[in-house]
Amino acid sequence: MSPMPDPFTIRIFVPDGDPEGVRLIDRMNWTGLGVVFPRAKWSDVRQRAEMLRTGVYILVGYTEQDDDLPTVYVGQTDDLRSRIDSHCAKKDFWDWGVVFVSNNSGGLNRAHVTWLEYALVKRATEAARCHLDNNNAPQEPGLSEAEKADTRAFLKEIVQILPLVGLRVFETPKAVAVPRAADPSIVTPPRTKRPDTIIVPAQREGFVQVFLGQNCWHAIRIAGGMLDKIKYVAGYQTHPTSAITHYAPVAAIEPYGEEGKYKLIFSEKAKAIGPIPYGDAPPGAMQGPRYTTFEKLRGATTLKDLLVRDCPEHH
Repeated sequence: MSPMPDPFTIRIFVPDGDPEGVRLIDRMNWTGLGVVFPRAKWSDVRQRAEMLRTGVYILVGYTEQDDDLPTVYVGQTDDLRSRIDSHCAKKDFWDWGVVFVSNNSGGLNRAHVTWLEYALVKRATEAARCHLDNNNAPQEPGLSEAEKADTRAFLKEIVQILPLVGLRVFETPKAVAVPRAADPSIVTPPRTKRPDTIIVPAQREGFVQVFLGQNCWHAIRIAGGMLDKIKYVAGYQTHPTSAITHYAPVAAIEPYGEEGKYKLIFSEKAKAIGPIPYGDAPPGAMQGPRYTTFEKLRGATTLKDLLVRDCPEHH
């Protein structure tokens, strides 16, 4: 059993009174300071004294409007003002940024922030929750044993703060639900009238590559009350197939991206079913995920047979 994390308090100061604007973040007994700012406020933020210090910074945005994962750039510099000025001119994707600097004159130096950049890029790569705009993975710089211990402590503060400002790309996803259907010995689950299966629409290419090839499906919006009830996922292939063709038991449900979506991880490869055609289902019935029961899925002849109505969990 892993130890419980230590409780902590952060302080957020909003200098211009706008909670969506610039925010200064610090913690008791911490030598660092975080500055979170929207891109539109950079012309004001760049005048702050912190922007002349050595620091590590993260730029966040979306490359395409319909991207499910954010794009992130991690960098370090001796002169935050000049470096981020350059990114304003050359990088269009980012909407907001956060910088971390030392609060005292003997704090972070170039070696420290180079190590922080290395560690953050490594964490983001391993977590796979964003698109990294960094072209190359930085190499770990040499630090003394004492310097590395201090810099690791600074990194710990950073990764505890970032989720509180809406950035979780440096955290390995943790399952929010572990359905009992993950047990492959459950061949015939007990009958239930409550929805336990989610039907997801998918285009042919993504369906073959991810649903069948990676044994998962992601970027799904799921009602909070359904998270601990979903045990199976059925894949509906859109036009020209226009039918449910496969299903799989769900082993775990994890957060995906920063927009309240989820990833379903299968406990085994998807199996063919049906196909169960769209038939006379109402127009637009599969523009998004739908819920049903596994019992209905096994007996359905058309999609209309599966659509659950008037279920408490569906409202």
